[in-house]
Parts: sequence; C-alpha cells; structure tokens
Amino acid sequence: MEKIATCQISFTPIVSTNYIEDINKVLDIIKSYEVDYNVGMMSTTIKGNKETLLKIINQIFNTMYEVCSFTMDVKLSNVCGCNN
Repeated sequence: MEKIATCQISFTPIVSTNYIEDINKVLDIIKSYEVDYNVGMMSTTIKGNKETLLKIINQIFNTMYEVCSFTMDVKLSNVCGCNN
C-alpha cells in the first residue's frame, strides 16, 4: 500500500539577488511533480506519496544550494488528511 503524507515547506532566501525569483524556482520544482499542493502566504503544503515528497525536498535543497543562501523549514506528517 502506498504511504501518503503531507508536507509543509517554508523556503526563505537569506542571501539572494532576487528572492522572488528564488521562491518561484522552488514553486516550479513542486509543480513539476504530480502532487496536490496549496501555496499559502508563508508556506506551501503538499500531499502525495511519501517517497515523492522526500524527492521534492531533496531536489529543492540541491537545486537552491547553488542559487542562494536559505533556510527551509519542513514539517512532514502522516496524519494530516492522509487517510483518503
């Protein structure tokens, strides 16, 4: 059985030449996967297969590591609306 999870990601550029562009790059990474997502004011929530969510987190980190200095707060859950 597929393990479904939700993840809340807050990506904050610290040293950036264009922080809006950096945030949009992160959103483009998320949108490139087949997951449900909801973009909020301070974070984006994604829902999908646990392995896919972990791939997304890894891709964001590795891609943005070369672009800017940042913090990324990640909350991963198997109980937040995951039973459907």
